[in-house]
Amino acid sequence: MSSRMEELGYADTPIGEVTLRRRYDLVTQQDVFEVKLNDEWLMSSQFTAAEIELSHLGVARLVANTSQSDDAAAGRRFDVAVGGLGLGYTAAAALEHQEVGSLVVVELVQPLIDWHNDNLVPASAALTGDDRCRFQQGDFFAMSYGEGYDASEPGRLFDAVLLDIDHSPTHLLADGSEGFYGLNGMTAVANQLRPGGVYAMWSNDPPEDEYLSILEAVFTNVTAEVITFPNPLQGRDATATIYVASKRD
Repeated sequence: MSSRMEELGYADTPIGEVTLRRRYDLVTQQDVFEVKLNDEWLMSSQFTAAEIELSHLGVARLVANTSQSDDAAAGRRFDVAVGGLGLGYTAAAALEHQEVGSLVVVELVQPLIDWHNDNLVPASAALTGDDRCRFQQGDFFAMSYGEGYDASEPGRLFDAVLLDIDHSPTHLLADGSEGFYGLNGMTAVANQLRPGGVYAMWSNDPPEDEYLSILEAVFTNVTAEVITFPNPLQGRDATATIYVASKRD
């Protein structure tokens, strides 16, 4: 059995104190990796089903959009941007799809990138060992309003944007995303997508009608998929929401 608790990384960042730790969970008898911002738990390797499904649903919609296009090329490879690195499960799930030709993962907190480069969490090797994947330090929200998610190629467009940063459109992680989930922010994301592109977002809360209305004003074919997964700590199922939307032609 592993030691009960171990701090793997700590950094004082512009948004607060960020800590990476590994603990041995007596209920599941497995190591659990967690990231904490100040006094708030951000993410845990114990609950990854919805983050993984974010990528699977987003890429599946992208493939479906392309297959319905008259000018779709067989074997097309897609450029995908992920907002938020976290423990890496969303990015790793995207790389499971052979249709993904390149992946840029935008992360504000440089220490998180460093911890992945040091292979400190289980998903790290899948990211650092795949030459399709690249980490981009930056503010996803500011980059959405600006020249895009690839600082090495300003103005570059993507086929999909997968967002996993805030807890929900109304439960924000930090002040930097204030107002982002309104019409202006969603229009900014749409402007970073190629025709037929896909925007998908993870939320820890049930579907929100107001946010769905905003998405429908900017995108088409908007859905809110409720993902159910087991919570072994509470002995019951938990849920999360994946919003998926397609760019208008």
